[in-house]
Amino acid sequence: MPVHENTTISAKRALETWGNGTDSPKKPKTDGLSPNTTPSPLVKALYSESAAAKLWNVASKALNNATPPTLYPEYTGADGVTYVYRTLDFWTSGFFPGSLYLLLERQILYPGFYNIPWRVNKKSPLPHKLQLQHLCQWWTANLHANAAKRDTHDLGFMIAPWAMKAWSLNRDPQAYNSLVLAAHSLANRFDERVQSLRSWDVCHTKRYSFTDPEKDFLVIIDNMLNLDLLFWAAKETGNAKFHDIAVAHARTTAKHHIRSDNSTVHVVNYETDTGLPKSKFTHQGYSDESCWARGQAWGILGFMQTFDWTGEMEFLTTARTLADYFIRRLPDDGVPYWDFDAPVDSSCPRDTSAGMVAGCGMLLIYKALKGVDEDAAEFYLKSAVKILSGTVNGFTTPGDLRFEVGASDTVVPTYPDDLPEHERRQSGALRVTGSPSTQNGNGTSKKTPETILDGATINNYEFATRRWANHGLVYADYYFMLMGNMLLELGLVRGTRCAIYGEHLL
Repeated sequence: MPVHENTTISAKRALETWGNGTDSPKKPKTDGLSPNTTPSPLVKALYSESAAAKLWNVASKALNNATPPTLYPEYTGADGVTYVYRTLDFWTSGFFPGSLYLLLERQILYPGFYNIPWRVNKKSPLPHKLQLQHLCQWWTANLHANAAKRDTHDLGFMIAPWAMKAWSLNRDPQAYNSLVLAAHSLANRFDERVQSLRSWDVCHTKRYSFTDPEKDFLVIIDNMLNLDLLFWAAKETGNAKFHDIAVAHARTTAKHHIRSDNSTVHVVNYETDTGLPKSKFTHQGYSDESCWARGQAWGILGFMQTFDWTGEMEFLTTARTLADYFIRRLPDDGVPYWDFDAPVDSSCPRDTSAGMVAGCGMLLIYKALKGVDEDAAEFYLKSAVKILSGTVNGFTTPGDLRFEVGASDTVVPTYPDDLPEHERRQSGALRVTGSPSTQNGNGTSKKTPETILDGATINNYEFATRRWANHGLVYADYYFMLMGNMLLELGLVRGTRCAIYGEHLL
């Protein structure tokens, strides 16, 4: 830890170089990759047509319904292919539309990495910007109602991934209003005695049960990711209350969720009258004393987002110590096991979602240290890329999908007799199809998984009421897409020339 304290960044410089994290970044000079460029396997995976097609394939099905979605993808079921859906008020509902907005952001700001030159069928168009915008709005029409919920801390997850992009890219006033309302709803869960936001009202496993919020004040490390919403609202509305609540929660979390070895505790239960911790335990990890990998990742990214808004060195230092622990405990291929202390054998599941969340946090650390401590910045950047490379090499789902224009689904109009033949064109329907490698011998398509990644683990705790492992997961895909956009913003992919730094890593 002392090695980090020697690195100094003024709050003014931090805020000037970072921006606020939600404003649309200045559009960089983006050449894209030339047709003669041979992209690395990592670049091909990050910006593949197949990844975009998988998102489109799931999303476009909802257009067949008369009303916008009320069910949202979460994880792939027993077949390893098809999404299992949750109701719109479940905490993961914001991630799938968030991924759609990341694709839209890529189309607007980095078109050379949307319409990629190595596409199999270059003659078929990709979804038009207006189509993609409509799909984003269709998938979020019913999510605005979640902003009024006061029975959950997960509003940052439920609202921010899509609403912040809807505001930064399109200046959508409804998204803005939902963000502000959600911040008010979240702030309502702050307790002055505990100096923290309440996470869960109740909590159940086969080992313990907490049912009375008047006796127990439960806070989980995951809650760090909801502070971004409060900081955003503080800046946009000028209400310092949101900022103060977020800072207080971050400091309380740093004090009580982080052990002396810089691993994290999943759940802290506080006394409601004194505000002091009375127990610490896990809900999704291997044991109360272990380090649940995704919890550690939530901490890395959450404390970096807090540093982003405040410029306070304590939060950068905390994020770095958590990241150092995470990196030190990684296996050789860079993809974390679901818990760093779980016995490792052939059946021990990984968690690609933990890797993607942590990787995003490490890219933010790189951005903060670049130009201040070059060696340290390079260390975190290479660590993020190692995690990303291991995930791409071992846990991208099989099957390459592509966009293709088929026969028109509409009635061909009657043309004037004198209209030239070349003007008698009716655009065909845009469809997603499998590449030849995903076709069976009889010409039918193999089932292609609906997620981009697999190898995620929601909950493998021994005493969980239900256990999930080794599956696709909506927020693993979301943070994979986010890492891709962050690398473009940083100018680290060949074919981008970014005003911030300019060297290319990939």
